[in-house]
Amino acid sequence: MDALKTNKTGDERQTEAGVFDRQTLMVIYDFMTSDVIESVHHPISTGKEGNVFYCTDYDGEPVALKIFRTSTSTFKRVAKYIEGDPRFRGALGNRRRMIYTWTAKEYRNLVRYYEAELPVPEPYMFRKNCLLMEYIGDKHGPAPQLKDIPMQAPDRMYRKIIDFIDRGFNEAGLVHGDLSEYNILIWKGQPVVIDCGQAMTADFFNAEDFLRRDINNINRFFANRGAEVEDTETIMERILAEDEDDYEEEDEE
Repeated sequence: MDALKTNKTGDERQTEAGVFDRQTLMVIYDFMTSDVIESVHHPISTGKEGNVFYCTDYDGEPVALKIFRTSTSTFKRVAKYIEGDPRFRGALGNRRRMIYTWTAKEYRNLVRYYEAELPVPEPYMFRKNCLLMEYIGDKHGPAPQLKDIPMQAPDRMYRKIIDFIDRGFNEAGLVHGDLSEYNILIWKGQPVVIDCGQAMTADFFNAEDFLRRDINNINRFFANRGAEVEDTETIMERILAEDEDDYEEEDEE
């Protein structure tokens, strides 16, 4: 595992201690010996469920590696999203098995968004609690979060993100469930949505509640940045009406 040995700060060593258990190291070793990645360099973000690391493949191209922690606290946070998701009925088990299911869930959510041509990192592959995906950024660093960029045209950016919510529901059949200025990156002037593990299908038992929460979060942020935001319930009605129209078309066929 020489590729993991670099000069690290105390914070970086603490970060690694929380994610690089023996089984995780074996997965990374498999990625390396299978010529999937060559090196794991440094962490680029730390989230509630896992950390993302900057990696390079054998062509020197950047790849993002997300490693989900297998801790008890992570298990407790993610369980509620697994239990009600119809795609993962019967997946409940021990803590590690649950985290592996969560990793698969984020991968599958990214695939659904990506295939619907929505702006998310392209998912490459996953194994156990490790997910490989497109790196959003350049050699100077990862793309900034929405909360950190100067807002020159807030109305335009607002409409793009509301469009993501709308198309996510009606074209990908998903509700992100935790959308905010913290998990939207801005790259080349366009939003890219990340942290899709908790995203649920539109038939999740309380998907509409999470849809409303996503819209409220985005409205709050953009109202504070001076955008002219639309009423949450008006947006909800439009999104749900499109979904009903889709069902009617299916019935006619």
